Amino acid sequence: MGPTLGNGLAKGKPFFSDSGFASQRRGGNWVMSGARILYVEDNFDNRLLVRRVLEVEGFSVAEAMDGPSGLEKAKESPPDLILLDINLPDIDGYELAGRFRQLPSLKGVPIIAVTANVMKGDRERVLAAGCDGYIPKPIDVDKLPEQVRAALSKA
Repeated sequence: MGPTLGNGLAKGKPFFSDSGFASQRRGGNWVMSGARILYVEDNFDNRLLVRRVLEVEGFSVAEAMDGPSGLEKAKESPPDLILLDINLPDIDGYELAGRFRQLPSLKGVPIIAVTANVMKGDRERVLAAGCDGYIPKPIDVDKLPEQVRAALSKA
């Protein structure tokens, strides 16, 4: 397969998904054009950071600042990937992940928890709630695009 990016993705090889987005070369890196990401996060600064990092990489990012608006946006326009803060007001990320999993339109959509909860057992609790992966905060902006690509490639 050749050298990998440390996450199972082949370096320099394009990849495709059933959702119809394709990779393209930009600045020496492969990016997924057309991949739609929903980021549910109550902190404005975190939403701004993630949106800027991912949009530069060619992703389309929709934002929701709480659980109810996240559910509504996911129903209106199902994303290819959901990034989900766990410590949300009203509906926490654990419950929200379960609600996302109940929507037929989100069947097969990866849900990745993005959280500061990094104590022993937190990762397992996130996975048990219905998330497919876990990205700890603070977010490493150098790793985030590859983490997103890896999650999308498994969809």
